[in-house]
Amino acid sequence: MSYYTRKHIEDLDKQFRINLINSLSGYKSANLIATKSKDEITNVAIYSSVIHLGSNPPLLGFILRPTSTERNTYDNLVTTGEFTVNHIHKGIIKDAHHTSAKYDGEISEFDKTNLTEEYLQGFYPPFVKEAKIKIGCKLVNYYYIKENQCRMIIGEVEHLFFDDHIEEKDGWLNLEKADTVAINGLDAYAETHLIDRFDHAKPNKDVNSILDEEK
Repeated sequence: MSYYTRKHIEDLDKQFRINLINSLSGYKSANLIATKSKDEITNVAIYSSVIHLGSNPPLLGFILRPTSTERNTYDNLVTTGEFTVNHIHKGIIKDAHHTSAKYDGEISEFDKTNLTEEYLQGFYPPFVKEAKIKIGCKLVNYYYIKENQCRMIIGEVEHLFFDDHIEEKDGWLNLEKADTVAINGLDAYAETHLIDRFDHAKPNKDVNSILDEEK
């Protein structure tokens, strides 16, 4: 079994260390976050840090890297108060990955990829037309993380769109049917396959498969 101490990690080659540490937390969500400036310049960028924060109210969060360099997503969402979250599926992974390139703020990543802006329900920032699950959020808060100068962005779900066949009878979204992918580290994309679903766990009660009950 391989073993690293904190000192070993610190002494590693920078890119090796980045690849190692970014893989530690396991598979991560794969999303495109889109915004639009007040000058109507759109921005879309890939994020692997989108997380569920609560169901009532419906809240999502994601981590924004330090703003010591230009961060178009941060500037846009702070000034307009809105952003969209769009699931990445296996059909768009190359274009999604391309959005991580550092383009000037006057250039829209939509113009440099095959991704398409889509405007729904009068929401100001664009959704990604090719995405099968699309979420429109309003900015409700953000928190500075002093340990690494990142920011936790908190958004409340205002609009939700998804292909009809993805939702099951109990409201659960079957992400396998959406071809939603996961991210391993910084640059690896993985397909997901449903193994099982279980009923609500209760003390001293066996856990049963929901899928078995549906058969």
